[in-house]
Amino acid sequence: MELYRGNIIHTPERGRFEALEHGYLAVENGVIRGTYKELPTAYSGYPVTDYGEKLIIPGFHDMHVHAPQWCNAGMGFSMELLPWLNAYAFPAEAHFADPKFAEEEYRRFVNELIRQGTTSAVIFGSRHKEATRILIELLRKSGIRACVGKVNMDRNSIPELQETTGDSLRETEELVQWMQETRPGTDDRVQYMLTPRYVPCTTSELMEGLGRLAQEYDLPVQSHLDENLSEVAWVRELHPERKSFADVYDYYGLLRPGKTVMAHCIHMTEEEVALLQKKRITVAHCAMSNADLASGIMPLRKYLEKGLDVAIASDMGGSHSVNMREHIVDTIKCSKLYWFYHKEAAPVTFAESFSMATLTGENFFGKTGCFREGYAFDVLIINDESIQTGIEHDPLERLERFVYLGDSSCIEKRFVAGRECNPV
Repeated sequence: MELYRGNIIHTPERGRFEALEHGYLAVENGVIRGTYKELPTAYSGYPVTDYGEKLIIPGFHDMHVHAPQWCNAGMGFSMELLPWLNAYAFPAEAHFADPKFAEEEYRRFVNELIRQGTTSAVIFGSRHKEATRILIELLRKSGIRACVGKVNMDRNSIPELQETTGDSLRETEELVQWMQETRPGTDDRVQYMLTPRYVPCTTSELMEGLGRLAQEYDLPVQSHLDENLSEVAWVRELHPERKSFADVYDYYGLLRPGKTVMAHCIHMTEEEVALLQKKRITVAHCAMSNADLASGIMPLRKYLEKGLDVAIASDMGGSHSVNMREHIVDTIKCSKLYWFYHKEAAPVTFAESFSMATLTGENFFGKTGCFREGYAFDVLIINDESIQTGIEHDPLERLERFVYLGDSSCIEKRFVAGRECNPV
């Protein structure tokens, strides 16, 4: 049994903070056994790691991020989505055909996730099998949780990235089988996730094949949905036989109940909202990216009231950062801008936004993101001395100040399942 003492803050449910000043966390084999104001006598013989006035908070979840785009994040944002993909994202990803380049860049990416306090992530690789294998191995070494996949794209790309339908399916299945064969013991913190880029880049034959693999291997799925109005119109042209963008994925078995993440989802119809709610699809909200690429503002309050499972994501390099604190803040800002024009849609609170960056994601990462009994000890230790002032603040105020003003140097330690994460 390990015991930790400090200012414990988490959201046991969306939108509700629970704070315990100078409280205790009891942890056994990386799993939380309880939180206590006073240490029970049953634990009196165990040593205590005392973090004093420091904050103990859950690690951050990033529910949608592009690993091969870290090498050119922050460029080309005078463009909208479709021109930007061809001018920046696709050419950057083409470099990952070189395994040496892939290993160097993916190492930088994984280390940046760790530095910024991301302990769980849903990750797009590139379309390259060997580069994706390298990314998976680095993630396994890092200790963080991840769902990751080789991108599938057999149309409407640059020549260096486009693959045949047969190669795309074959290499995907080979990666899935390799992951199963090389899984380190019972440790499944890094899982394979089917990754069709988005409908314009995936033919019907490819989506049909991915749907079969999803069923055969019981795999989760990630992709993009209703991000940009030009993209939505393009999908209508490519698939006039289907009712909507979301219906294309559903027809091919890629909206898997409780097992699919769809990123952006800004411009959904009422029918699409109802479909995603019925299927228990996780929506990855990418507020910074939606602004950087001028895609729009998600009607977040509407989606929450409709019962959609919404999590926060960086979508780097569609955004310029993997720092989830920035994305918590941008989620709040964008909801306030939406409210300015739609007064019926109240802005999300700090507690709601924080919970969407920590708690949401259980379907993919297991029990992590809060300090309820039975949840994983996925934790950040925050030393916020560098941003304190002469005014005394309570722990919740300090947490908000850390999210808005702090930086990665405030993160003193990072734990996943009770083990400290270190750079790879």
